Amino acid sequence: MSAIQKAILLEGNKKTEEVEAIFDSGATYSCIQPELAERLETVLKLPQPMEFGTAKNGERITASSRVNLNFYLEGLRFSDEFMVIPDLAQPVLIGAATLQKWRMKLDFEHDQVILDPRVTRLWLL
Repeated sequence: MSAIQKAILLEGNKKTEEVEAIFDSGATYSCIQPELAERLETVLKLPQPMEFGTAKNGERITASSRVNLNFYLEGLRFSDEFMVIPDLAQPVLIGAATLQKWRMKLDFEHDQVILDPRVTRLWLL
Protein backbone atom coordinates (compact mmCIF):
# COMPACT_ATOMS: atom_id res chain seq x y z
CA MET A 1 0.00 0.00 0.00
CA SER A 2 1.30 3.43 -0.92
CA ALA A 3 0.03 5.46 2.03
CA ILE A 4 1.34 7.67 4.83
CA GLN A 5 -0.55 8.51 8.04
CA LYS A 6 -0.38 12.09 9.41
CA ALA A 7 -2.35 14.24 11.85
CA ILE A 8 -4.23 17.07 10.14
CA LEU A 9 -6.67 19.72 11.28
CA LEU A 10 -9.96 19.65 9.34
CA GLU A 11 -12.01 22.86 9.21
CA GLY A 12 -15.63 23.17 8.15
CA ASN A 13 -18.39 25.72 8.62
CA LYS A 14 -19.58 23.97 11.80
CA LYS A 15 -16.44 22.84 13.57
CA THR A 16 -12.68 22.23 13.44
CA GLU A 17 -11.27 18.86 14.45
CA GLU A 18 -7.86 17.16 14.46
CA VAL A 19 -7.82 13.67 12.92
CA GLU A 20 -5.36 11.08 11.64
CA ALA A 21 -5.48 11.17 7.84
CA ILE A 22 -4.19 8.63 5.36
CA PHE A 23 -2.36 10.19 2.41
CA ASP A 24 -2.91 7.57 -0.27
CA SER A 25 -1.53 7.99 -3.79
CA GLY A 26 -3.50 4.91 -4.85
CA ALA A 27 -6.88 6.53 -4.16
CA THR A 28 -8.24 8.90 -6.79
CA TYR A 29 -10.45 11.10 -4.58
CA SER A 30 -10.24 12.35 -1.02
CA CYS A 31 -12.84 10.68 1.22
CA ILE A 32 -14.33 11.14 4.68
CA GLN A 33 -16.53 9.16 7.07
CA PRO A 34 -20.17 10.38 7.14
CA GLU A 35 -20.27 11.08 10.90
CA LEU A 36 -17.13 13.22 10.73
CA ALA A 37 -18.35 15.07 7.63
CA GLU A 38 -21.65 15.94 9.33
CA ARG A 39 -19.90 17.24 12.47
CA LEU A 40 -17.64 19.53 10.43
CA GLU A 41 -19.56 20.85 7.45
CA THR A 42 -22.87 21.04 5.63
CA VAL A 43 -23.06 17.83 3.58
CA LEU A 44 -24.13 18.31 -0.03
CA LYS A 45 -25.88 15.69 -2.11
CA LEU A 46 -24.14 14.82 -5.38
CA PRO A 47 -26.25 15.36 -8.54
CA GLN A 48 -25.69 11.66 -9.25
CA PRO A 49 -24.04 9.02 -7.04
CA MET A 50 -20.45 8.14 -7.91
CA GLU A 51 -19.29 4.52 -7.83
CA PHE A 52 -15.68 3.60 -7.09
CA GLY A 53 -13.68 0.40 -7.30
CA THR A 54 -11.63 -0.71 -4.31
CA ALA A 55 -8.42 -2.66 -3.83
CA LYS A 56 -10.52 -5.77 -3.21
CA ASN A 57 -11.22 -7.37 -6.60
CA GLY A 58 -14.80 -6.77 -7.72
CA GLU A 59 -15.80 -4.68 -4.69
CA ARG A 60 -17.46 -1.31 -5.38
CA ILE A 61 -18.48 1.55 -3.07
CA THR A 62 -20.85 4.44 -3.74
CA ALA A 63 -20.72 8.08 -2.68
CA SER A 64 -24.00 10.02 -2.70
CA SER A 65 -22.71 13.18 -1.03
CA ARG A 66 -19.66 15.38 -0.55
CA VAL A 67 -18.24 18.15 1.62
CA ASN A 68 -15.79 20.96 0.96
CA LEU A 69 -13.25 21.37 3.75
CA ASN A 70 -10.08 23.22 4.58
CA PHE A 71 -7.31 21.16 6.11
CA TYR A 72 -4.07 22.14 7.75
CA LEU A 73 -0.79 20.26 7.62
CA GLU A 74 2.40 21.69 9.13
CA GLY A 75 0.67 25.04 9.59
CA LEU A 76 -0.26 25.40 5.91
CA ARG A 77 -3.88 25.63 4.75
CA PHE A 78 -5.24 23.52 1.89
CA SER A 79 -8.81 22.91 0.71
CA ASP A 80 -10.65 20.34 -1.37
CA GLU A 81 -13.76 18.29 -1.93
CA PHE A 82 -14.17 15.05 0.06
CA MET A 83 -16.48 12.23 -1.00
CA VAL A 84 -18.60 10.97 1.91
CA ILE A 85 -18.10 7.19 2.04
CA PRO A 86 -20.10 4.96 4.43
CA ASP A 87 -18.00 2.40 6.36
CA LEU A 88 -14.70 4.08 5.44
CA ALA A 89 -11.99 2.36 7.53
CA GLN A 90 -10.16 5.61 8.42
CA PRO A 91 -11.68 8.99 9.36
CA VAL A 92 -10.24 10.72 6.29
CA LEU A 93 -8.26 9.80 3.23
CA ILE A 94 -6.33 12.30 1.10
CA GLY A 95 -6.30 11.01 -2.49
CA ALA A 96 -4.23 11.63 -5.61
CA ALA A 97 -6.44 14.44 -6.96
CA THR A 98 -5.78 16.50 -3.81
CA LEU A 99 -2.09 15.56 -3.75
CA GLN A 100 -1.70 16.69 -7.36
CA LYS A 101 -3.79 19.84 -6.93
CA TRP A 102 -1.57 21.03 -4.06
CA ARG A 103 1.67 19.55 -5.48
CA MET A 104 2.22 17.36 -2.42
CA LYS A 105 4.71 14.52 -2.72
CA LEU A 106 4.82 11.36 -0.63
CA ASP A 107 8.25 10.23 0.61
CA PHE A 108 7.66 6.62 1.63
CA GLU A 109 11.27 6.04 2.64
CA HIS A 110 11.03 8.71 5.35
CA ASP A 111 7.25 8.47 5.93
CA GLN A 112 6.79 12.16 5.07
CA VAL A 113 4.41 14.34 3.09
CA ILE A 114 6.55 16.89 1.24
CA LEU A 115 4.84 20.29 0.92
CA ASP A 116 5.59 23.24 -1.32
CA PRO A 117 4.59 26.34 0.70
CA ARG A 118 4.43 28.42 -2.51
CA VAL A 119 1.20 26.68 -3.59
CA THR A 120 -0.71 27.94 -0.55
CA ARG A 121 -0.21 31.62 -1.45
CA LEU A 122 -3.32 33.35 -2.74
CA TRP A 123 -2.97 35.28 -5.98
CA LEU A 124 -5.43 37.77 -7.41
CA LEU A 125 -5.16 37.90 -11.18
